[in-house]
Amino acid sequence: MKYSPQEVLQYVREEDVKFIRLAFCDIFGRQKNIAIMPGELPRAFEHGIAIDASAIRGFGDETRSDLLLRPDPETLTDLPWRPEHGRVVRMFCSVCHPDGTVLDNDTRSLLKKAVEQAEKQGIHFFFGSELEFYLFRLNEKGEPTKEPHDQAGYMDAAPEDRGENVRREICLTLERMGIFPESSHHEEGPGQNEIDFRYSRPLNAADDAMTFQTVVKAVAGANGLWADFSPKPLTGRPGNGFHINISARSDSGEDLLPWIIAGILEKIPEMTVFLNPSSQSYQRFGSAKAPRYISWSQENRSQLIRVPAAADAYRRAELRSPDPMANPYLAFALLIYAGLYGISQKLPLVEPADINLFTAPGEVLQKFKALPESLQEAAATARNSDFIKQRMPAGLVELYCGQR
Repeated sequence: MKYSPQEVLQYVREEDVKFIRLAFCDIFGRQKNIAIMPGELPRAFEHGIAIDASAIRGFGDETRSDLLLRPDPETLTDLPWRPEHGRVVRMFCSVCHPDGTVLDNDTRSLLKKAVEQAEKQGIHFFFGSELEFYLFRLNEKGEPTKEPHDQAGYMDAAPEDRGENVRREICLTLERMGIFPESSHHEEGPGQNEIDFRYSRPLNAADDAMTFQTVVKAVAGANGLWADFSPKPLTGRPGNGFHINISARSDSGEDLLPWIIAGILEKIPEMTVFLNPSSQSYQRFGSAKAPRYISWSQENRSQLIRVPAAADAYRRAELRSPDPMANPYLAFALLIYAGLYGISQKLPLVEPADINLFTAPGEVLQKFKALPESLQEAAATARNSDFIKQRMPAGLVELYCGQR
């Protein structure tokens, strides 16, 4: 349900809400929040709630340290794991300067801008997320270990799969928040799990991806476990992927998917530092169904992009290189821009690579361009990209491409 500010105020009064969390994320996608009391909510809607920008990388320094959080009432949701009495709710926010202008590095607003540009051209994008994570046990001090919650494998069932009840609790919690998972299962790694979402509009999909990580961590903690979304938690085991399903609809009725795929394939090296923002990200490429080469095919899971077997509204392209450390707002914005580039140029789509790139001989692999092999290479590629410079704030690019 989408609320107006007045409806939010009424909900807070009638539902015994005692705390309102105003949520946002930094440029790297790490979620932040500040809690306010109900009496401060009218001020939040009218003027915003001040935060110290100098404490958040990419938001400012001591010379311009005041920023305001402006809550989006349409994102109101309960936090079901908090007490029933004295309830806690959350809204996502825009990050603004005192004069009301939006902060250049507010990545949620950057995604809004990309969506607006697409819709002005009569193009409507949709995204679906598939996020993987490991569940690890805690030690006697309550600190995370690298001991997996179980030793189950791909799509195993209980009792080998000990994550079944945790995934069930995650899915039910998400449903109570108005987010509806499509499926869940045990992944290949020991203690590794995956929950997938149906496609939705870009901003909703990115908000849901942020909420998902919060819910997973909260439910895991309540079950005495630690949820790890890092790209390569265990050496020699499968890494965690953030598979992004992309589809689009045109007001003209054209089939846009081939051009979108062509645009992403051309621009993926320049975007990779934003989709894979840690040095650990590059340890994942080239094994356990994580791609290394820039290619596409139907259904083939050794490719960078695969087009799953689906029809009509479910026809989509699945990008398999990103990992959960990516900021979903930036990831979706850049994929929209790459798709629009492919559409505007009517880029021809190269022939599909209908082979297994994990087992192909070297002379075959030499025909394909590879993704950047390190964070340093990915950063250098982005820094020199006109495509990135024209679409991302200079300060944000420098923070991603510099030493962090």
